[in-house]
Amino acid sequence: MSDLYNHSDQAPPRAGLLLLQGLILFVFCLFSVRLWYLQIHRGEEYALKAKENQLRQERVFSPRGLIRDRNGDLLAVNEPAYALGIVREDCPDIDKTVHQIAAWTGKDYFELKALYNKMRRRVKPFEPLILVPNLSFHKLAIIDANRLRWPGLEIQVRPRRQYRYGKLLAHVLGYVAEANEEEMSKKADLDLGDNVGKQGIEFMLEDRMRGVKGLTQFEVDVTGRRLKERILKHPRAGHEISLSIDLELQKIAMDWLSEEAGGVAVMDANTGQLWALATSPSYDSNDFSSGLSSAQWAELRDNPLHPMQNRVIQSVYPPGSVFKHVVAGAALHYDMVDPKETVNCLGQIKLGRHVFRCWRKGGHGKTDFEKALVQSCDVYFYKMGKKLTVDRMSEFAQAVGFGKTTGIQLPHEKAGIMPTRAWKRKRFGEGWQGGDNLNMSIGQGYTLVTPLQVARFFAGVINGGKLLKPLLLKDDKTVVQAEIPLKPEQLKLLETALIQTVDSDRGTCRRIRTKGVTVGGKTGTAQVVRLTDELKALKDDDIPYRFRDHAWMAAIAEQGDRKFAIAVLVEHGLHGGSGAGPIVKAVIQYLFNGKVLKKPEAKKAKARAARELSFNATRTN
Repeated sequence: MSDLYNHSDQAPPRAGLLLLQGLILFVFCLFSVRLWYLQIHRGEEYALKAKENQLRQERVFSPRGLIRDRNGDLLAVNEPAYALGIVREDCPDIDKTVHQIAAWTGKDYFELKALYNKMRRRVKPFEPLILVPNLSFHKLAIIDANRLRWPGLEIQVRPRRQYRYGKLLAHVLGYVAEANEEEMSKKADLDLGDNVGKQGIEFMLEDRMRGVKGLTQFEVDVTGRRLKERILKHPRAGHEISLSIDLELQKIAMDWLSEEAGGVAVMDANTGQLWALATSPSYDSNDFSSGLSSAQWAELRDNPLHPMQNRVIQSVYPPGSVFKHVVAGAALHYDMVDPKETVNCLGQIKLGRHVFRCWRKGGHGKTDFEKALVQSCDVYFYKMGKKLTVDRMSEFAQAVGFGKTTGIQLPHEKAGIMPTRAWKRKRFGEGWQGGDNLNMSIGQGYTLVTPLQVARFFAGVINGGKLLKPLLLKDDKTVVQAEIPLKPEQLKLLETALIQTVDSDRGTCRRIRTKGVTVGGKTGTAQVVRLTDELKALKDDDIPYRFRDHAWMAAIAEQGDRKFAIAVLVEHGLHGGSGAGPIVKAVIQYLFNGKVLKKPEAKKAKARAARELSFNATRTN
């Protein structure tokens, strides 16, 4: 039996045992080498990576510089805002998370996913890719309550621009909005979700006001939650600036422009500082900083009054009779007028087969230089324009700042049009006609100017002939850009005529007289369209809004060493005296007497009704 269970002949071969032992030894050596490679040869590198996974860095947002008015009142400040982003390395399912973000915020999933795909290459590892830059408190509370269930979500706190007066200074301050790809490519310190200046002072002084970001380092656990945190570099706030604008004067100007379309420029004639720069209608800058909806943008874009346009520097108008002071200056400069010589105004003048009429049907009778300016005699200037021709009128007008930008520190300023013979031939393919000289002499025809250009010219008339750069910052130094090419006694003739236009019983600016203040002015009526005989027969209030003439008034106001120039343009305001005059009066009362004159509610309602009636008729047609 023992032989039956003898297993000695079944002993494993010695060679097989050695092979197994060798294989085990080889595997052990392989693991040892790999362990040596990971722990020793590349141990420092992997330790650093592990530390980086545990320790992360993030930029700390810097607040934009505050903006104040000339008296220290705050105009633009910063408030905390909340942005939602994804840290890709911590997010196990990007698509599902983006779907959830869309559900929470009401955003379109495909838009969010397109933004993610577009910007993921711009975001460094373990940094949040911002998908929703502005969260409401309600949405923030919902997301924060569910954040632990969605790894990779991160809420960032960042400063958001707040404009305290909304529409009041929108065209001066401008607004900030999220930086686009082009802006981020130009500036390395901009990240996805950052806001930059897009219009106004915010745009022009972007680098000065943005500040410098800081840097923080923090520890995270395996779920990506923050543990310890420390500041590596403190953020530096942007520079604070003070505008030359007077907040209360700006309020007065905007109140008088309410329910109207137009602009007001008030310039210190000694320094060039702008105390008011108002344009109406306006928009709320806060709508852009908090994120403008498609509906809000469509409303602004389709508004027939174009509220986004800064009418003081971006809209150009025929200057009407306001331009007569420029033509008068040209005649003095070229020695082509004797101020004492008279012209007999019979109410019209003929040029070939055409009749050019004066605004006063019966004429002004014998009219000299001063009377022509005070009573705005068209016939006198027709004859003056005929002598000067476009060559001299245009040359002088360009010398005193028309047909070129003023250099104000705001974007997209228009130069207007100061026509020449060459300009007309290039634009219309035809030569300059004799009638063009007559139209130009009274501020009609092809001439187009901005209200700011008008204010700067009249400031030059009363400050000794200096054409000053319009300034918006209180601390900026005065810049003399050019000199009006007139002798002191010639400037005095223009200034005296302005004053007499207010003080004289026949002057067209009588309504802006102010006790204790030397006030001068010039009204202007700029024709929008040639009225038919049927429309001419209507009373002013019955003329459709869109056919009414624009109303101008340029004014000067002096008391001691204080000197101001004021330009007001009211679109379709009919007459300079009644349409723009009350605004000038309110400005002067505040500047010199500290009084606040409010626009009567009845006038607001009347202007609103006329405009709405006209727009409704336009839509119907």
